[in-house]
Amino acid sequence: MRDLFRWVCTALLVVIAQPLLADELRPSVVEMIEQDAASSPGVWILEWKLPVAARRGQAAAPLARPVVPASCDIVGEPVRRASPLALLGRAQLQCNGGLAGESFGLSQLIGSSDGIARFVPQNRPVQSFRLTAAAPSAVLLAEPDRLQVLRDYFVIGAEHILFGWDHLLFVIALVLLVRSPWSVVKAATAFTIAHSITLVATSLGYTGLPSRPVEALIALSIVFLAVEVALVLRDPNRQTLTRRAPWLVAFGFGLFHGFGFAGALAEIGLPQGEVLAALVAFNVGVEAGQLLVIAFLIALLKAASRWAPKAEAPTIRAMTYGIGLTGSFWLIERVVG
Repeated sequence: MRDLFRWVCTALLVVIAQPLLADELRPSVVEMIEQDAASSPGVWILEWKLPVAARRGQAAAPLARPVVPASCDIVGEPVRRASPLALLGRAQLQCNGGLAGESFGLSQLIGSSDGIARFVPQNRPVQSFRLTAAAPSAVLLAEPDRLQVLRDYFVIGAEHILFGWDHLLFVIALVLLVRSPWSVVKAATAFTIAHSITLVATSLGYTGLPSRPVEALIALSIVFLAVEVALVLRDPNRQTLTRRAPWLVAFGFGLFHGFGFAGALAEIGLPQGEVLAALVAFNVGVEAGQLLVIAFLIALLKAASRWAPKAEAPTIRAMTYGIGLTGSFWLIERVVG
């Protein structure tokens, strides 16, 4: 059991170190927007954004190309341009018929990356689809399916915690510091309520902050918790601010994490006519992802205290230093640039 615990914790250390090496991946987005049906019947504008990511010393993965409905033809030559993190494209389409039942999306998605396809007709509700490597294109519907929106944005929210390194490290550090299952759940719920407030307010246009200071404050929240965990490891009886009021600290930093979530959703986009449903599903997905991480870590810590007590403290110390170094690296990078 001790060997199993060490193996699992080693895997967690690799996960914690990975953000320093990994390139940031943004979702691929492809969108069809119908033009004025009265003056230009059957004319649509196709726009797409394909992230460019390659590790040092490696070639970039092959890029996808848009998949348009079979009843549509590209008019003229597409316009393509490069931005620092993505390749952008735009083309005009001439389409015939209602397009229901036809495929729309991308030719491929590499690895575990996701994409979003949006179909925006003039006088009908918008349809949004989550694209995956296994299903990089979707079938257009005669009418949009609200359950599809709820399902897709729930998964996007859960993935944003499970694979969003900065938010994930914050939750891990919170568990290592608080340890009590009920206290951790209450703190995580306060975190969700707080980031929901700023996420919804930003997504609806009521407030907002520039991304650079927000990302720096998110990194600072990780460093803050890592320092507190290190202090408690040195003196187990020490009552830090987070140990005294974990929900308050989680709520305060959650407000800034919410601006970060809003930035991620701005990259993905929200379906017109289903904005509220998408926001609710996204937040529920985030909470589900948090609870999954918390349950796993608490179970691991309980198993460690029972079956590998001598390995518990040094492993937690190594994880704490890994979290603190990663947060410090991000903080310096985001402040200095």
